[in-house]
Amino acid sequence: MSIDEENRQVERVVDRLAGVHADLPHQRVEQIVHEAHAAFDAGRVRDFIPLLVERSAKRTIATLAGS
Repeated sequence: MSIDEENRQVERVVDRLAGVHADLPHQRVEQIVHEAHAAFDAGRVRDFIPLLVERSAKRTIATLAGS
């Protein structure tokens, strides 16, 4: 997967999660997703990064919703 395709998929994650969690500001969802994405910067195999980013961001959002 190219870095451009990875970034497009991560932006789709932002849009998807922002739609599901309309109670959170879009910018906050975007921040959570981009922070999750940054955590995988050192990963060498990039094919599953968008999936891992989405899972991580969902956990973070669920934690925020529970507090």
